[in-house]
Amino acid sequence: MEPTVHGDNRGYFMETYNQNDMYEAGLDMVFVQDNQSMSTKGVLRGLHFQKQYPQGKLVRVIKGSVFDVAVDLRKDSKTYGKWYGVELTEENKKQFYISEGFAHGFLVLSDVAEFCYKVTDFYHLGDEGGLAWNDPEIGIEWPKLEGEYKGNADSDGYTVNGTPLNLSDKDKKWLGLKDTFKF
Repeated sequence: MEPTVHGDNRGYFMETYNQNDMYEAGLDMVFVQDNQSMSTKGVLRGLHFQKQYPQGKLVRVIKGSVFDVAVDLRKDSKTYGKWYGVELTEENKKQFYISEGFAHGFLVLSDVAEFCYKVTDFYHLGDEGGLAWNDPEIGIEWPKLEGEYKGNADSDGYTVNGTPLNLSDKDKKWLGLKDTFKF
């Protein structure tokens, strides 16, 4: 989704969420929480999902640049195991909606990125699942990422334009598509 941006010599104005516009696009979800994170270059967050309480997410970047990815985990879907990615930047102001039943993650491409997302359900402790960000069965083409797959989700040996890839300990342990949760 690309919001209309009204700009002049003072700056710009845009609507980041309009329920009527969402309904016209066929999206009738209700958001219950807004989240914001800040990450530095080379941070990869994901690929995450909630199992019993899946979240739809409307995401955007307000500072910097990220490559944002969704992977379909709906076992009866014709796009099961397929991924879609889009670069979200403070300049392009694009927004991306990730439906329930998808794993989600992003890679920070700029020195710093601030990331905002609206979610359709609350976070439920103990319900989180994850998917290996580098599973060759999925084959996500992360931009500016260099390194060689070593059979697991560890980030050792990977860089983003020379900056070491930075994952949480949890994200280094996720398994591939064939061994993960399916909706």
